[in-house]
Amino acid sequence: MRSRDSLLRLHRFRTEDIRRQVADMDLMILDLMRKHDDLDAHVKAEEARTSISDPNNVNYSMAAKSVRGRRDNILRTVAELRDQHEAMKDKLKDEESELRKVELLVEKEGGSLNPVPVVPPPGAMIGHAIAR
Repeated sequence: MRSRDSLLRLHRFRTEDIRRQVADMDLMILDLMRKHDDLDAHVKAEEARTSISDPNNVNYSMAAKSVRGRRDNILRTVAELRDQHEAMKDKLKDEESELRKVELLVEKEGGSLNPVPVVPPPGAMIGHAIAR
């Protein structure tokens, strides 16, 4: 019985950890898209200032060219993060189904399904803080 409760706590902890990771990725993607929009506006303003919008033009602004490169790198990063985000959401679905299986197993054995608070071990990383 005790091992079932431990297994249940483990799956709950894993599920919550993956949920946090998915939420963190959502925030990172949103933040990067805001930065992309800011850089895009900067490129457009620089192009309007110089009246040259063709990056192949010899007189194209070096500042616009530099910002354009940063903007494109951010888009590549966002694409990679979105791929990782989808994989993480699939992993979350799998972990949630495993959690449901363990909960059903514990329920069949007559165990308690009351949420057991998950306390990380001392020194474990939680977000950006260290548990004490």
